[in-house]
Amino acid sequence: MTAFARREVGIVVVIQAIVLTALSGRYGFHRDELYFRAAGQRLDWGYVDQPPLTPLLTRLFTFGDSPVGMRIAATLLGAAIVVVAALIAWEVGAGTGGQTVAAAATASSLFVLAVTHMLSTATADLLLWLVTVFFVLRLLRTGDPRWWPAVGVAVGVALTNKWLILLLPAALGLSLLAVGPRSLIRTWWLPAGVVVTAVVAAPVLVWQASHGFPLLTVAGGISASDGVENRLMFVPVQLVYLSPVLVPVAVVGFIALWRDRRFRSVALAYPVLCGLTLVAGGKPYYAIPLLVVLVAAGAEPAWQWARRHRAWAATGAVAGAALSVVLALPVLPVQALGPVLAVNAEQGEQVGWRDFTASVAAAHAQAGPSATIVTRNYGQAGAIERYGPEFGLPAPYSGHMSYWDWGPPPDSALGRVVVVGNRSPVFTGCNVVVTHRAALGNEENGTEIAVCDPVRWSAAWPQLRRFYN
Repeated sequence: MTAFARREVGIVVVIQAIVLTALSGRYGFHRDELYFRAAGQRLDWGYVDQPPLTPLLTRLFTFGDSPVGMRIAATLLGAAIVVVAALIAWEVGAGTGGQTVAAAATASSLFVLAVTHMLSTATADLLLWLVTVFFVLRLLRTGDPRWWPAVGVAVGVALTNKWLILLLPAALGLSLLAVGPRSLIRTWWLPAGVVVTAVVAAPVLVWQASHGFPLLTVAGGISASDGVENRLMFVPVQLVYLSPVLVPVAVVGFIALWRDRRFRSVALAYPVLCGLTLVAGGKPYYAIPLLVVLVAAGAEPAWQWARRHRAWAATGAVAGAALSVVLALPVLPVQALGPVLAVNAEQGEQVGWRDFTASVAAAHAQAGPSATIVTRNYGQAGAIERYGPEFGLPAPYSGHMSYWDWGPPPDSALGRVVVVGNRSPVFTGCNVVVTHRAALGNEENGTEIAVCDPVRWSAAWPQLRRFYN
């Protein structure tokens, strides 16, 4: 094997970090970041919709309580993602040029830019999937089953962030059974790796078990509410999120892995993963990590092609990177985001949360200082929790996800109720006093804020629990 291209990959990482840091505060917090911020202030071994790793990172990186500080974690994870992608290319035989292409292609992919611009569960998840695959490739290349415990560690850590990782060993396991080498399955190192996974993830598993596995309830809700749309949009969303320019590289990577009998199971794992995701009604981006692996595997052939067709390669690279930057990063004025939201709605969820809180404050002023605030979703509650003190607002409550566990208001809260977008029948005598108008058509544009009669919270709270959007 050639040496790892530390200098070239390092240059890519530096450029990536500069771009992400320069744009990290351009719009504002994403709704999920506001929720992670709230969860990070209430650290636990689990939450109804996620394990604790991302809230922990949010807690550790809340420098200045700003998006810029929080997103340092996303930038660091992004740098690690690029390095591991280059390592995957190196592991399958890429030279310096191929490793550099793998790093640059990964750094400029739309999905990678989107999840490393802001801190989300998908940020750490992508890194941990790639680390897991890197260990699997090392296992396959060397034929040394002692790499199974390393795989187990990676999967165990990933389970402390997101249970989506379980799809990966399922896809890889089925692929190994189908195309081998099956000898790597018939070893006691494999169950040893499973034990390592269980030990690393034990606190999270115990928390979920003691709370009735709410993560499974949330996952079932996603499948039931979005399953048809996810299946219909599965292929086009993947191609766009990866970047259309990189699709040929991924195809070449699939072919390269398939032709090498050592790595054939990793190539097969991608269509198997897609099949599992389609059956479960999961979101199209669930399979993106293995597309990144295929791009890394195709980086060396792409580099050899680029050397012979420099003008075409340069044009494609610049066009692809520019498109990804516009769609994934906050480079446009807010007023120009309309077309972008059709591809990446997450851009709109980073705009206007302070203004939203101001609308809630206007309603609260009409309800009186003793009024309790209850919101429809965790983004609204997280925004009020972050910006509310500027407007003299009390802490908000919500029945959405883990916010329900952080309630209810005390029965001594006898004032009126400011109901933000939540028209549950438990609230009576409601009068809409403010309709929030956002700067663009995001999810909160048009949210009605009503003032309702007081309620007895111990009786009303169980009816407000919501595991879905």
